[in-house]
Amino acid sequence: MTSKSLFRSLMLLLALAMTGQALAISDEARRQGLPTLAPMLEKVTPAVVSIRVTKSMPTSSRYFFNGEQLPEQLRRYFEGNPGNSRGNQAPYASGAGSGVIIDAEAGLVVTNHHVVDSANNITVQLSDGRDLEAELLGSDANTDVALLRIEAEQLSAVNFADIDSVAVGDYVVAIGNPFGIGQTVTSGIVSALGRTGLNRNNYEDFIQTDAAINMGNSGGALVDLEGNLIGINTAIISGSGGSNGIGFAVPVDMVAAVVAHLERDGEVQRGLLGVTITDLGPEVAEALEVDVSEGALVTSVMPDSAAEQAGLLVSDIVVQLNGEAITSSRDLRNSVGLMRRGEEAELRLYRNGEAMTLTATIGGPSGQVAVSDDGLPALSGEFRGARLRSLEARENDFAEQGVLVLEVSPRSPAAAAGIQAGDVILAVNRRAIANLGEFNAAVEGSERLTALTVMREGRQLLLFVP
Repeated sequence: MTSKSLFRSLMLLLALAMTGQALAISDEARRQGLPTLAPMLEKVTPAVVSIRVTKSMPTSSRYFFNGEQLPEQLRRYFEGNPGNSRGNQAPYASGAGSGVIIDAEAGLVVTNHHVVDSANNITVQLSDGRDLEAELLGSDANTDVALLRIEAEQLSAVNFADIDSVAVGDYVVAIGNPFGIGQTVTSGIVSALGRTGLNRNNYEDFIQTDAAINMGNSGGALVDLEGNLIGINTAIISGSGGSNGIGFAVPVDMVAAVVAHLERDGEVQRGLLGVTITDLGPEVAEALEVDVSEGALVTSVMPDSAAEQAGLLVSDIVVQLNGEAITSSRDLRNSVGLMRRGEEAELRLYRNGEAMTLTATIGGPSGQVAVSDDGLPALSGEFRGARLRSLEARENDFAEQGVLVLEVSPRSPAAAAGIQAGDVILAVNRRAIANLGEFNAAVEGSERLTALTVMREGRQLLLFVP
C-alpha cells in the first residue's frame, strides 16, 4: 500500500469515527429533549388533506396558450383528437390545493373558496392515501372560505386555537400541498396581525407569516407549536409566484363564524346595521373633542334600518360589540357581517363624550330588520333557515294576522320541510300565533319537531320542521 493510499484510508476511518460520534451525540441530545416538531406534526398532519378539483374551461380560453391564439390546424387537432374521449365536449382543467379536517365525526373539511370555486368534481386525499369524493356544503368568496364534507372512518381533526392568545413573533407551522407534490411542512413566525387591503371588497383580518407558502398551500393549516389551528392559508405576495416570505391566513375565529353559516345555510347571509362608518383617528377624535383613541365612527344612518331603530346617531363612536373591543371600522364591519340576521347586538358607544349602551337587532341586506306589531325590533327574524316578520295589516288576502316568511335558505331545515317565501305561519304546534313575538315565544328552546300551520294561496298546510 502506498503512502498516499494509506493516508486516504486513515482519513476515511477518522471521518467514519467522527460521524459515529456525532450520531451518538445527536441520539443523546434527542433523549435529553432536543427541540423537534415531529411529535406535534405526527398528531396534526393526518388532519391536513390534499384537494384535487376539475373545472370546465371557458370556450373563449380553450384555444390559447401563453396568451397566444393557436393556429386553426392545431385547433382542429384538439377538437378532433381521437385520443380525446370527450370528443367535442368542453375541456376540463385540473387544480390542486389543501384542506383541513375540523370535525372528524361529521367529516367536515375547510378549504379556500378559490380552490373549489366552479369545480365540477372535488376529490380529497387523506394523509394515509385514501381518495374520497367531497360534497361542497357551501362557499364564501368574501372571506375565501369553503366547507366540504367527506364520508370516511378513522378521520383526525385539528383543535382550534384561542385567537386572542396569538401574538406577533409566535412560532407557527404551515402544512399543505404546494405545487401538488404532496404534504409539506414549513415553519416561521407570525409577522403581523389584522392585515387588510388585499381586496377591499372582502372581509379581511389576515394573519401574516413568513412560513413558506406556495401555490397549492391554499386551504392548508397554519398551526401553533401545540398543533392548534390558528388560520387557513389563503394568499401570498410574490412577484415570481413562489414564496417571498409574505403569506396570509384567514384567522380561525373568522373561519369558525363562516363555517357556522355554511353548515347551517350553505351560504353566509350577512347581517347589516345600516350605517356607514370610518376609523376614528387622532385627528378625527380631536376635531370631535372626544377622549377616545380608537373605534368605529358612524358617518351616516340608513332610514328604517336596524341602526336607526336601535337609536344610533351620526357621530356616535362604537367601541364594543357584544363585549368585544372595536378598534376600527374594519372590526365592526367584520363582526356584524358574520352575525346572523335577527341576532341581537349590544353596542357600547360614546356620544358627545358620554358612554352608553344600545341594543340593535341585525338586519338583512339593506340593513332593515323585522319589526313587531308594537313597533319595537323583533327578538328574532330567523327560524331554522327561514327569515320572518310579523304580517302587516291587509298584507295578505287570506290571513289577518300571523308571521310572513320572507325568504328560505337552500339546504336549511325550513327548506327541507317545504316552507316557501310568501307563506304565512298561523300556528305553532296547533297554538295560534298573532305576530313574530308570539312565534318566538312558542318555539323558544324547542329541540323537537315543530309543527307549523301555514297559509299558502288560500290553502292551509301542516308542515313539520326538524
